Amino acid sequence: MNISDDHQGTAHKNHKTKSKEKQMQIDIEFQNQPVRTSYTSEVEFDEETSIDNQEQTIKQAEQVDVATNRSTKPKHRVSKTIGINEILPNPSEPITFENDPSPIIGYAAEPILPLPLACAPLFDILYNLVFYVQLALDETPENPPNGLTVHESAAIRLYTLEWETPHKSLYSMLNYTLKSSNREELRPYFKYMKLFLTALAKIPCEPITTVWRGVKKDLSAELQPGTSLTWWSFSSCTKSLTVLENNMYLGTEGERTLFSVEAINGRIISDHSHFTTEDEVLLLPGTHMVVVSHLVPSPNLYIIHLKQVIPEETLLEPPFKEIICKDPYSLRSVSKTGKTPVALTFGDFRNQDIIDLAVLNYDEQSVDFLLGNSKNTYETEIIYDTGSAPSFIFTGDINGDELPDIIIANENDGTISVLLDNPDDSFQSTTTYQVGQRPVSVTSADFTGNGDFDVIVVNYGDNTLRLLFGTGGRFSEIYINIAVGLQPICIISGDFNLDGRVDWAVVNNGDNTINVGIARGFGIFETSQIYKVGHHPVAITTTDLNHDEILDLIVANYGDNSVSVLLGIDDGTFQAQISYDVGIGPNAIATADFNNDLHMDIALTLLNESSVSVLFGDGNGGFRSPNKFKVGSSPNSLTANDFNRDHKIDVVVTNSGENTWMILINMGNGTFQSGFHYASGLNPVSIGAADFNVDQFIDVMVINKGDNTASLVLCNGDVAHDLNNDMNLDLVIVVMINDSVIIMLGNGDGTFRNRTKLRTGTQPSSVAINDFNNDQIPDLAVSNRGTQTISILLGRGNGNYQFHKMYECGVNPNSVISADFNLDQNMDLAAANMGENSFSILLGTGNGTFPGHIRYLAEREPVIIMSNDFNVDNNTDIAVVNRLSNNVEIFFGGVNMTFSTIKHYGTNNQPGPAVAYDFNKDGKVDLAVLHTLSNELYVFLNQCS
Repeated sequence: MNISDDHQGTAHKNHKTKSKEKQMQIDIEFQNQPVRTSYTSEVEFDEETSIDNQEQTIKQAEQVDVATNRSTKPKHRVSKTIGINEILPNPSEPITFENDPSPIIGYAAEPILPLPLACAPLFDILYNLVFYVQLALDETPENPPNGLTVHESAAIRLYTLEWETPHKSLYSMLNYTLKSSNREELRPYFKYMKLFLTALAKIPCEPITTVWRGVKKDLSAELQPGTSLTWWSFSSCTKSLTVLENNMYLGTEGERTLFSVEAINGRIISDHSHFTTEDEVLLLPGTHMVVVSHLVPSPNLYIIHLKQVIPEETLLEPPFKEIICKDPYSLRSVSKTGKTPVALTFGDFRNQDIIDLAVLNYDEQSVDFLLGNSKNTYETEIIYDTGSAPSFIFTGDINGDELPDIIIANENDGTISVLLDNPDDSFQSTTTYQVGQRPVSVTSADFTGNGDFDVIVVNYGDNTLRLLFGTGGRFSEIYINIAVGLQPICIISGDFNLDGRVDWAVVNNGDNTINVGIARGFGIFETSQIYKVGHHPVAITTTDLNHDEILDLIVANYGDNSVSVLLGIDDGTFQAQISYDVGIGPNAIATADFNNDLHMDIALTLLNESSVSVLFGDGNGGFRSPNKFKVGSSPNSLTANDFNRDHKIDVVVTNSGENTWMILINMGNGTFQSGFHYASGLNPVSIGAADFNVDQFIDVMVINKGDNTASLVLCNGDVAHDLNNDMNLDLVIVVMINDSVIIMLGNGDGTFRNRTKLRTGTQPSSVAINDFNNDQIPDLAVSNRGTQTISILLGRGNGNYQFHKMYECGVNPNSVISADFNLDQNMDLAAANMGENSFSILLGTGNGTFPGHIRYLAEREPVIIMSNDFNVDNNTDIAVVNRLSNNVEIFFGGVNMTFSTIKHYGTNNQPGPAVAYDFNKDGKVDLAVLHTLSNELYVFLNQCS
């Protein structure tokens, strides 16, 4: 399918002639005809000719006198509306697949020329081209960004220029020709394309992100999910929906199709553009995509989600050979950690656009913060202790210094940890307080009315609340215990009866109720009121939903997939619940005005749908049917705030199933743009947000529950998942000595039933869960060291499994992972074979079988395997951590899963846990490797250009 336009949706450059005082004043002598200089066919250079010599020859050949008077003010684009004829070849005809243009080849053989010479073949095609070439050169600085030459940068700037009406601009004519099926018509553009694409290749690719384009027509019928399409022209996109809402682009009325493009190789060209204020993302010709889904968030607005994929054949020839990076990790730094580091996470903890690292040290029960600097090294180490099994985080100013502090509930040892914020990049030393049995939630406020912040802790284990009296951020040994319902799990506070005192409400998971405590001052509360809610409530929040200035309560009910709304009355009581269906497994909740209609909305994480459910409020306490947005695996916590300072409330979600957290960027119209996944520690269970370093940016802190089960997940490959679709989390435990895995079905209250043993091969070592036969039921893949196989157990949907087949692997497969390695939409397997120094890839067919087995040699004792595009060539690479060879081995991928080039990077003795991520935000994947014996962290920064 051929779908394209000339800068559709974002950046139509119909830049009207500026007022006379802002116009470029150019004197050009010509003889009553379009300018054409004499060097079109007479001047030729090879690639060795120096630019200076070429430019001198051009000056002699041109005989053109150009003078400019340039404005230094930022330039803004004036644009026209897009017509359907610019997005589809012929809107009156049905879409077909037969007439796509052929791949774009041939231009790369041209030499790299200065811009005037590169444009020489186009002087008869484009009106007054010499004027615009000189204008582009005059606007280009002597030292352009990204390492581009002046002529390369000017080639991009020329592309962004708008010709004077009624003449066609370069970008318009080039893109029109790129969409033509006659590739001979493109030949006059070859010299310019060589210079232009060489320049674009030097600009770093944007990390995988969502960009937007739009057209004023409903294209949802033509572009059904699963449809493949190619944009053959250069395609301008935007990261901001507010640009498209301008009436000159997409507007806000009438039929509109909005493309949400998950792009993998976009370039931001604003540093080289005539329009310097625009954050334009340019996609290259031959961008190939598939339609993922449709969404209709409002009448006449159709959102089509496109995902860019690597095509089976090359659609755009690279501008020059040897573009592939062969040594991405030539730069390495080493930092000390605590004792026995076992897990690693990272993030911009100080919001300075520098990635910091956090390391969990098993033996010391501590977290190290390694602060990055402008050189991307990690020399500053900050260690904060927690208690055992930290499970909840509260952020707020508890000592009155206007800095956000942290309180962490530690479930296993019955304590809370308090970290008071300093004005710099640090916290004060951790202070620990005993609070009761299994503390799971915390809130802080001035419950006594004396001006100091106190703390109420929810103790799940003894069905109580504990009130600790505070003084300047410290808490006395005097406390009050308050009895509540069965298995209290979450608490919030607020002034429910408008008397100026702080009240509280707690959710009781065991008896499906909430208790509300109305304050009478001095830490005394009335006998709590009890209200019924849904089945297995797990989370609660409070806000004013119906504009009556009285706080209401909102409760997430995990057991019956609902949310309960209890509207408040001014005497501190609440109306009976109103229940709304939200999706499968709601387990965390946040409220905000997400669609900018001045009404409060509700967002919930759905554990068993891997999504966030958003219910938009009507301002009267009622809500519309939910909209769902995909996130990571098993989301279990969320918070809402304006993280990118665009005055729209975004959502941050932790994904316990994949040990990540991610940001959903609010587009302001009821939709969210999926952001990046960030690695967290093991089993992230709670998340908080505040401006910890007083720089006006919202920071994020994730709590990772590091108990024994978490250690087993890390070391032995045990996993948690909802195996029988009952909305309760189940366990799969690998038992090596009994040659089996054990399935334990969860009851939803922390207990398990139906302990089922499933036979595997001998000495099972790890398990991966995924849908291997496309029946939407989770299946199991178990690596077996003894039999040197992988066992496939197909799920029946009720927690039972049928042994399907064993597939040969390498010797002593230590771990197994699952992903779609060959991009055929079927899940494949990969295993690290520590016994024979290899790794295996088993290709899935989509019916639960894995007939294709490819084995690759590694070095000594490979224990960890990772996959990503490490050398920025759009092919999937493999990284293996070899424990006894003390190195990381990179296998650079090619077509058809070939790995022709291998590179080794040395480590210290016995490297262990490792992560791959873009630590320095340059668009390339870096590596970080922990060493348990030497207590060191190695960071390998990607040096590909």
